[in-house]
Amino acid sequence: MNTEDFNAYCQSLPATTYVVQWGGSHVWKVGGKVFAIGGWGGGKYPGITFKVSDMVYEILRDAPGLRPAPYLASRGLKWIQNYAKPGLSVAELKDYLAQSHRIVSQGLTKKQRSELGLDPDEPHRPLTT
Repeated sequence: MNTEDFNAYCQSLPATTYVVQWGGSHVWKVGGKVFAIGGWGGGKYPGITFKVSDMVYEILRDAPGLRPAPYLASRGLKWIQNYAKPGLSVAELKDYLAQSHRIVSQGLTKKQRSELGLDPDEPHRPLTT
C-alpha cells in the first residue's frame, strides 16, 4: 500500500481527520484520537501502524513483516506496525485499519460518537481476525 492508497482508504472511513506530524508521518484520527499512522522512509517499504485488540496483538506481533509498533508498544499499548515484506496483503491491511478505526471510535463517549455521526449506541464488541 502506497501513501496515496493509505490516505485515500483512511479518509474513506467515517469522521476521520488527517494531520502530518512526528517527522512527516501521515496521522489519521477519529474524534481526535489516533487510529492509524503511515510513515515512509525515502522510498523504503512503508511502515503502517494501527491499533489492535489484545488477541490480534498476540497473533500478529511475531508474524513476518509485522512487529509491535515502536514507541507505542513499548508503553504497553496494543499497536502493530506493518513494516516489511511479506507483511499483510492490501486487503488484510485495510481490514485492520477499519478495525483500528472501530476500536478507537468505541473508546469515545456516546456524545462524541453522536456528534461525529457515528452510532452512539454501538456496543463494544471484541474483534477477531
